[in-house]
Order: sequence, then structure tokens, then C-alpha cells
Amino acid sequence: MTTYAEQKKMIEELQRISYRLKGKDKYDFEMFLKRHKDDEDLDSLSMKRLREIYEKYVIKKEG
Repeated sequence: MTTYAEQKKMIEELQRISYRLKGKDKYDFEMFLKRHKDDEDLDSLSMKRLREIYEKYVIKKEG
């Protein structure tokens, strides 16, 4: 199970590179960002999708 702190870290890092997001990734991230701003915890499916986007754009960039 992920924590709110992990969710916050991933969203903050993705915000810095949000200009690179494309298509469905960008749309999904914008929805996650709105939910995060409302202090909502993401459900397990949403968290999985956020992690996929994070790994695709952030971890790929670092590696």
C-alpha cells in the first residue's frame, strides 16, 4: 500500500516535467493532480496508473 507521502512525491516530480506528458498520460495526470489538490487519497487502480506514468517519464529520464 502506498502512502500519501509517496503519492505527493510522485505528483510533485511529474509536475516539474508535465510539459513532456502526452495523450492519455497527460489527461490522467491532470485528473490525479486535481484529486491531489483536493487532498484525496488515490485508490489502488489510480495509484497503479500514477506509478506507471511516473516510471515511464521520471525513472526513464534518470536511467
